[in-house]
Amino acid sequence: MNRTLQIHPRDNVLVALDDLENGAEIHWNGRKVKTVERIPAKQKLAVEDIPKGGPLYMYGVLVGRATEDIPRGARLRTGNVVHATEAYSDKSDSYTWTPPDVSAWQSRSFRGFHRSDGRVGTANYWLIIPLVFCENRNVEVIREALLEELGYPRPSSFAVNTRRLVELYQQGAETADLLEADIVQSAEEQSGRRLFENIDGIKTLDHEGGCGGTREDADSLIRLLAAYIDHPNVGGATVLSLGCQHAQIAMLRKALRERHPDFDKPLVILEQQQSPSEREFIAEAVKRSFVGLIEANRNQRREASLSKLCIGLECGGSDGFSGISANPALGHASDLLVALGGCAILSEFPELNGVEQELLNRCVDKATADKFAHLMETYARRAEAVGSGFAYNPSPGNIRDGLITDAIKSAGAARKGGTSPITSVLDYTEPAAGQGLQLLCTPGNDVESTTGLAGSGANIIVFTTGLGTPTGNPVAPTIKVSTNTRLARRMPDLIDIDAGTIISGQDSIESKGREILDYIIRVASGEITPRAVQLGQDDFIPWKRGISL
Repeated sequence: MNRTLQIHPRDNVLVALDDLENGAEIHWNGRKVKTVERIPAKQKLAVEDIPKGGPLYMYGVLVGRATEDIPRGARLRTGNVVHATEAYSDKSDSYTWTPPDVSAWQSRSFRGFHRSDGRVGTANYWLIIPLVFCENRNVEVIREALLEELGYPRPSSFAVNTRRLVELYQQGAETADLLEADIVQSAEEQSGRRLFENIDGIKTLDHEGGCGGTREDADSLIRLLAAYIDHPNVGGATVLSLGCQHAQIAMLRKALRERHPDFDKPLVILEQQQSPSEREFIAEAVKRSFVGLIEANRNQRREASLSKLCIGLECGGSDGFSGISANPALGHASDLLVALGGCAILSEFPELNGVEQELLNRCVDKATADKFAHLMETYARRAEAVGSGFAYNPSPGNIRDGLITDAIKSAGAARKGGTSPITSVLDYTEPAAGQGLQLLCTPGNDVESTTGLAGSGANIIVFTTGLGTPTGNPVAPTIKVSTNTRLARRMPDLIDIDAGTIISGQDSIESKGREILDYIIRVASGEITPRAVQLGQDDFIPWKRGISL
């Protein structure tokens, strides 16, 4: 196993693949570099003397400048490096792409839920949605009334049986007995056989919006909720309105018509202030939801082309290996799917900072490139206007694990998008447009981003993580890929695929990309349930169009 990696020939920085002791001798580009201090795995070291103000390159792009003289063999830190990127302009080059060989998948398909507009879902969920936060409690009451009786487990792969502790306490058990008691039940122990075999679950979209904020936020929320109701993985929905809030029922109906004029899924919409009592309101919602579930259950899985897959590309809890293992492997899986006629969506605009010119040049036409540049510039200005900026994006965990500037983080994050041309650029809540790689404007915040990915139509999300991020999405099954084997072994209940085998040399980026695509197909067919789905990680955070990084 090599102990360091130069990602691009232009780079004057190496990534430590292993812990390097002080005085370790590194062979690089026909030369020897001796470390002048200990360099932990995932951290970066200079391979030449870099003067104060000098540029630092990774992935072939500018990722920072030295704030002091950095000797060859020294570790890069926040104390000696500051974020810096190269300016970008208009689309300047034509782009030629050679698709990867997809002959192994040409005869493959997946078993999904076909919708009347031609899209295909990888799941079939019933949603219960509040139009305003005042209805969150009623939403939970309705879900609780339905889950157990219809044979669905609680939203987790396990449940904690507190009743067992009560019984032991009443029997006079000692503290040691209480602490040793087995009180965890599996999902299978919690539930019986599902009444509706073709309904994969009943999910809620609790949120804190709908009233009290800006009208812009209410409009954005309505468009997002309409997108989830219209999502190919959703078979129908129950919507609860209080009645007096900004986010009105008429607004939702209008957003649904604009998104899908021939919308034909079962949809229950109820307004509490028009009901004689909360008791009757809840009862009516449960009865009408049950009738809607009967209709939605008639849809069954059938064979579908892989071109009907639309994957969301996400990273979170990133580390110093993200950009050289899991992200490029996911990028190769994305290229494979695009070559098969499918769709991939790359989001998190703050994490594309520094690679804008490359992405602009990959856009299929000037209009697409101009839209990307406009959205990036608008986002950057709004961030700076509130005293922030893309440079503040890396979290303490990112920095601790080697992502010391946003440009380093961004250059690695962008590799999730592979190398295919960019066919479309989407603003938040805009639906994916046809096939190919598409860019979606969302924050870098993991859950705000995955919420947006599903809102634009991703029917599977693949989420790479280096530190371990316990999150998922209510409607889009989320596959977790670890950047390092240590994480996969430490958190096996969260991780589906280990890309750390790229670091150890057991796998190539291409072989791991093929593994990821095969896994996506099996999840899309309902053959495998990803860990995030098993754990009930149904996180949903709408993006308020104020600034969120």
